Amino acid sequence: MQMRSLGHPDIQTAPIVFGGNVFGWTLDDKQSFSMIDAWLDAGFNAIDTADVYSRWAEGNQGGESETVLGKWFKQSGRRDEVVLTSKVGMDLGDGKVGLSKAYIMQAIEASLTRLQTDYLDVYFSHQDDQETPLEETLEAYDRLIEQGKIRMIAASNYTGGRLAKALEVSKAKNLPAYRCLQPFYNLYDREDFERDLAPVCREHDIAVVPYFSLASGFLTGKYRSREDAKGQARADFVDKYFDDKGMRILEALDTVSKRYDTQPAAVSLAWLLAQPAVTAPIASASKPHHLDALKVACDLKLDADALQTLDDASRG
Repeated sequence: MQMRSLGHPDIQTAPIVFGGNVFGWTLDDKQSFSMIDAWLDAGFNAIDTADVYSRWAEGNQGGESETVLGKWFKQSGRRDEVVLTSKVGMDLGDGKVGLSKAYIMQAIEASLTRLQTDYLDVYFSHQDDQETPLEETLEAYDRLIEQGKIRMIAASNYTGGRLAKALEVSKAKNLPAYRCLQPFYNLYDREDFERDLAPVCREHDIAVVPYFSLASGFLTGKYRSREDAKGQARADFVDKYFDDKGMRILEALDTVSKRYDTQPAAVSLAWLLAQPAVTAPIASASKPHHLDALKVACDLKLDADALQTLDDASRG
């Protein structure tokens, strides 16, 4: 696999990043450990998590994904094989929210403890905090880089304007800059990223690592109706996709998949990898054999006709 830079010359990722929100949610410890082993053994190297994963699940309070990863690091001794990213800023309850310097310094220690490691390769601002000056947030990250607890910083769920402003502050104040962006972007959900964020990323050479790359599983083709998704952990996430646009996209994915003799998931990820701003999409898997489609996607080069078929279906 050809490695790609996450915005730091020494932080290189395979073309797809594993979405660790499944750890401690749809996968238990044993299943998670098997998936992580299979992921690395397949030639991939990056795993994305966050302190808030998976607070949305009944009985969870956040920190579950990081805790599972920490157990795996301790058991396997393979921390140095993983490009590890985590995030701060989402609401964990009890006032644990935002990007103030005091909270970031507290949150990083909690994440590192759960992860049983002494550093993160990439630390994301999980969402913009307009109540905290950008300079204060960046100063906190500057301190953490000096301490060796993080190697670089990145942003998620920012608007193009706020991302550009943060970059201006970094330059003016000689503070660390966001070199990677994690936006909501896939074949169905396109407009916000392409209109607002992609121009900023191209202008400033920002690495782009989209989340929900497979639209919570919808773009794998396994859900063809709301009935298919009923009772599944992601049912609420995929509900909005069962409209005319979603059906057009599934039909286009079927057409292109048949032509290339592969799965819709591989085509969906290959489409993302063909977008000029995208570095490495995030995708999850629940069973080792699901990695087959992800491996195919890394080397699948869609031609102009295939890309046009997908573009036509996903617009309008």
